[in-house]
Amino acid sequence: MASNTMPVSKLKIFMEMIKFEHTVFALPFAYIGAMLVGQKIPSGMELLWITLAMVGARTAAMSLNRIIDRHIDAQNPRTANRALPKGLLSVTEVWVYVILSLLLLLAAASQLSELAFKLFPLAVFMLVFYPYTKRFTWACHLFLGAALALAPLGAWIAISGAFAPAPVLLGIGVMFWVAGFDIIYACDDYDFDRQNGIHSIPARFGIDKALKISSLFHIIAPLLFLAVGMILKLGWFYYIGVIVSVVILLYEHRLVKPGDLSKGGVAFFTMNGVLSMVMFVFTLLDIVW
Repeated sequence: MASNTMPVSKLKIFMEMIKFEHTVFALPFAYIGAMLVGQKIPSGMELLWITLAMVGARTAAMSLNRIIDRHIDAQNPRTANRALPKGLLSVTEVWVYVILSLLLLLAAASQLSELAFKLFPLAVFMLVFYPYTKRFTWACHLFLGAALALAPLGAWIAISGAFAPAPVLLGIGVMFWVAGFDIIYACDDYDFDRQNGIHSIPARFGIDKALKISSLFHIIAPLLFLAVGMILKLGWFYYIGVIVSVVILLYEHRLVKPGDLSKGGVAFFTMNGVLSMVMFVFTLLDIVW
């Protein structure tokens, strides 16, 4: 079936498979990490290479995830219609996308700081390792969060060429934020995960406790965002962004209840996409102002 699909159609299928629109979660935080270096807007070329690095990393990560999980996806009614289980794309074709995406990430890192280039193997390890974590630990959500935490930390390193406490805390905040909404997403697979030995916080602790853990993570995340503002002595626009983000998270958790997960999609994609953009816009305003 894959061989009969026209190249343009395959690209469309691939973009749908990797949920390219979900780049909105991590990319704004990468820009935030870059802008916080010296609290100024990076050059156009720096922003271009950071964007290309993020696109490469995100595309490689999702492609690897789909390859590694294709047999699990084929058994799960929620994911059985994905491109690989249905044969709309071949594993070889997706591997080509993985290699091209990693080359894009490597090329972008080489145009940024020396440390960013040296940390390329670590980034690749995180992208490959995360999909396997659901096979042995319920903490898999935190590993996903750690992978996305590389966005602001990596962007800071790309511009400054060094580590610092503020981007590390920002990255940890992103980790808890991502893990929190990934727990909500995983509640949809509660029955399947328990029946098939897939590890997740909902499968391990039940949906009720899982949502409470998600809420706890979403308390920790904005506290860490606030700590970043205090360390860097950011202005009130930044703090308004954090406050608005807290309101978004509160609303997100009002959408999902143990007995009603029907609005989980809105909580997962829409609200968190808005949150990342809110943080970016208010950080930008703080720096420009």
